[in-house]
Amino acid sequence: MHVFVRLAGVSAILLTTGTCFAADRMKPGLWEMSMKSDAIKAMPKIPPEQLEKMKQMGIKIPDMQNGGMTHKVCLTKEMVEQDKPPSGGRDQQCQSKNFTHSGSIYSGEVVCDMPEMKGNGTIKGSYTPDSMTSIYDFKGVSHGQPISQHMETTGKFIGSDCGDVKPPPMPQKK
Repeated sequence: MHVFVRLAGVSAILLTTGTCFAADRMKPGLWEMSMKSDAIKAMPKIPPEQLEKMKQMGIKIPDMQNGGMTHKVCLTKEMVEQDKPPSGGRDQQCQSKNFTHSGSIYSGEVVCDMPEMKGNGTIKGSYTPDSMTSIYDFKGVSHGQPISQHMETTGKFIGSDCGDVKPPPMPQKK
């Protein structure tokens, strides 16, 4: 579970890298993101009573079905106007490298070097102001076990008002 959460977090940060490269940027506001992966499919089901307790504690659980997960993300104007991919802060040990773009198509690499997870991945995708798609592949070792992750993400713009959905934290600048 921790590996998936970390990879999903890296994917979410990398998602915003696609927003920065063209005049035709993704719109700031509320987006619905759908991810599909074998890791989501393999995750154990959370019992309904535990889900209810988590909700009462204010924890938002994405909708997970059929190897997929859907959640809402708030992208700020600053996120979509970046001139370069986000760089890792002191606590960020997965780094984006070799990012390229052409119009609204982007690709790059991810290198993770943490005690609990080491490995390399690639991401490629495309976007319009109202939609996005990406494919993320990662191979490495987590807690001494080999891991291989393939994730496909699609997103659609819902509206400019994020409501109670807060933007994801971005890595701190050095």
